[in-house]
Amino acid sequence: MLVKEIMSRAVKTITPETRLQEVASLMCLNRFSGLPVVGEDNELLGILAERDVLRYLFPDLRDVMEGTASMDFEAMEDEYKKILQVRTGDLMSKNIIAISPEIPILKAVSVMAKHNFRRIPVAEGNKLVGVLSLGDIHRAIFMKNFAGN
Repeated sequence: MLVKEIMSRAVKTITPETRLQEVASLMCLNRFSGLPVVGEDNELLGILAERDVLRYLFPDLRDVMEGTASMDFEAMEDEYKKILQVRTGDLMSKNIIAISPEIPILKAVSVMAKHNFRRIPVAEGNKLVGVLSLGDIHRAIFMKNFAGN
């Protein structure tokens, strides 16, 4: 079974200009843990994950352990409001790992496991064509082996 047979093609995307307020709303209301960042013609430019937002908001563990960061975590949570005007392009991961729609799904799982991803963009060249999740793969294998039995 190939990735293109089971990937999600209707993918919610954002642009580098999208403000975090909109991103946070999309993530929280739709339970997305990350969103592909695209440019013109669906060119894949990056990924913005929840962890990117939280890393921006909270101090690095090393800074906390060394005592160079503020330890007032309640005050840090209140700072969340201030970052909502930050643009996606300022926080997104630009080191994109994507897969081809033409690869077998178990090869896709290997890539996802290696990078500890629950979902991965699917691209043809640099153009986003879908997203593949572990749930998509699990469902497809289950249906292939147990549907109709």
